[in-house]
Amino acid sequence: MAEKESQKVNDLIFKELIKRGYSLQGNTRVWDIADSKLWYLTPEQAQAYLDLENSQEFKESASNIEFDLINKNIKEISKKIGTGPINIVDLGCGDGKKAAYIFSRLKNKSKIRYCPVDISGHMVGEAIKTFSGLDVEEVIECQYNISDFENLENLSGLLRKGEFKKGLFLLLGHTLGNFEVNEILYEIRSAMGWDDVLVIVSGIENEKWAKWAKEKKSDDKMDNFFGKIPKLLGLDEKDVEFGARFKHKRVEYYYTIKNSKTIEFQNKKVALNKGDQVIVAVSYKHNKDDILSILNMQFRDVTLKLSEEGSTFLAICKK
Repeated sequence: MAEKESQKVNDLIFKELIKRGYSLQGNTRVWDIADSKLWYLTPEQAQAYLDLENSQEFKESASNIEFDLINKNIKEISKKIGTGPINIVDLGCGDGKKAAYIFSRLKNKSKIRYCPVDISGHMVGEAIKTFSGLDVEEVIECQYNISDFENLENLSGLLRKGEFKKGLFLLLGHTLGNFEVNEILYEIRSAMGWDDVLVIVSGIENEKWAKWAKEKKSDDKMDNFFGKIPKLLGLDEKDVEFGARFKHKRVEYYYTIKNSKTIEFQNKKVALNKGDQVIVAVSYKHNKDDILSILNMQFRDVTLKLSEEGSTFLAICKK
């Protein structure tokens, strides 16, 4: 039985559980393994995210606001880029549809080469499919596309070959909130060339996010996506219950252990007790002044725009 259970357990997720351990919040043991690297370890996880993102509920509460912000500010983005051939570097590309939306508004201005970057090979493949039918100059397909943001320097030489000297870096879909903000911006800036432009869309501190968390507690597609993580720890659906909350200026997605269970893997054991919570994802929502200050430390030219209801920002940053 132990051998059968161990076959279910994902090595990376189990190691994170061991490494991070738990903290006590009152009498509750909280295991925080929130790391976006763990969300897309399998094609099934990646597809579950795409199913979530393409759901009507998600579009109405998040994606449509993002598209609206991009549409309203596309002239400013275009102005910052200037003329000439452009590399579109799509960081955390997903299925590439957001980048395609920007491309559709820039294609008459310049030659465009598309480079999707994601830790998930499934995502990169889907993004390439999205762009394969579009009138782009070239879609870059290489091993460096399947990467986390710590390895962006590997792309630098590849991107600036031939006539494509300038880059438009995209960090869309609230991806910024999944990382330590200073660290990820430093990595991106280091990969950018002088005069390259970075466009970010992410959440900002707003009362909407507490309401969002309450609504997501009963979101089956959200549970289907994040629920792959406890399954990859060898837990069954009956062992856990999905939850979401807004706390410490971030949305937290977590699972409460309903039935005590001991996970055995590679001669190590972790005992999860009934009532324990396992945080599988967080999304930070920064204060407007704070995010503007951070961006101005990293970039010499920053424009920040807010959505109408004030829950989302779009930043245009020039190195």
